Amino acid sequence: MDSKRSYSTMLYIGLAGILGALARFGFSTIWNPSTEVVFPWGTFFCNLAGCLLLGFLVFTDKLRIPAKLQMAITTGFIGSFTTFSTFSYETVNMLRQGHMILALLYVLGSLWGGLLITWLGIRLAKSIQGGNLS
Repeated sequence: MDSKRSYSTMLYIGLAGILGALARFGFSTIWNPSTEVVFPWGTFFCNLAGCLLLGFLVFTDKLRIPAKLQMAITTGFIGSFTTFSTFSYETVNMLRQGHMILALLYVLGSLWGGLLITWLGIRLAKSIQGGNLS
């Protein structure tokens, strides 16, 4: 078994996944306090914050994060902190409730916002490293 698939790596990913899921649960509880909330700010924030963190971590070498820790953060923490299934469910739920414009804003904001925030994370990582910002 190589180091990427070692038992310790799987354990770190699992533990980081627990932390990511609990963090998302916390933000969702704070910003999506009931099912009657129309716009799911908690999910929106978690998905965008995950994009920023992933874009930053994948493109920064200066922090010298050990490979197992980076995999635990990216696959475990960010993987469970962000959620495509909840985003999809919330969008469908908004459409079912007749909030067409809000659903469209949620989809476009999540997609384009995620792309923009990921790009910003990459630029931030490159600026820390003193590299090319293109």
